[in-house]
Amino acid sequence: MYKETNIRSIVKGITWRVVATTTTMTIVYLFFGNIELAVATGLLETVAKVGLYWGHEKIWQKVRWGRKKIEPFNLWFTGLPLSGKTTIADKVYEKLQKLDIPLERIDSKDIREMFPNAGFSKNERNRHIKRIGHLVQTLQKNSISTVCSFVSPYRESRKLIREMVKNNIVVYIKADIEECKKRDYKGVYEKALSGEIKNFTGISDVYEEPQHAEIVIDTTKIGIDEAVRIIIKYVKKEYIK
Repeated sequence: MYKETNIRSIVKGITWRVVATTTTMTIVYLFFGNIELAVATGLLETVAKVGLYWGHEKIWQKVRWGRKKIEPFNLWFTGLPLSGKTTIADKVYEKLQKLDIPLERIDSKDIREMFPNAGFSKNERNRHIKRIGHLVQTLQKNSISTVCSFVSPYRESRKLIREMVKNNIVVYIKADIEECKKRDYKGVYEKALSGEIKNFTGISDVYEEPQHAEIVIDTTKIGIDEAVRIIIKYVKKEYIK
């Protein structure tokens, strides 16, 4: 979470004192009709109370009572290619950012660019997912939550992520093959059907549906905005109470 810096505390104190001191000087002048007394009282009060305010803030920063730590969580979006994972995950990330929690967005495309030779066989995919698990672990150690979107077609790799990271939330973005083909603006399904792309999930490789997903979003029945609302509601209820 965010830490109040010394300079921020001081600036807050000064701006508040401008308002409070002006009020005090006005009251003194109205009661005694002496502008010099009003100004002197205001200046003395300002110096004393700015210092007291800063000290008061620093003391409360050390007091844990009444503060609640938000445990880092991992939203893991899985589903067939072109099911809508990235689109929904991006919008969920944007909404969560507004809550001012430490957060990172991890998408398969970005990670694949970092590891271009990762491969798409079952063993290579599982190793790749394990790398992501280590990355999420590192972020969580620094109290950073994550929003991840990966096809992650195998149950064993999703199980590995659940075992590796804290507070894992599997979001299954459900859409059948025919629906995904309709959304295929990239032409990847056509290439997979022609054999140009090997080990393509849903065509030449399996997709094992999650059996224990915390959230299931059927994108043939639920729109993007409603899907985002459902996911945000779940996260708020479970981790940002």
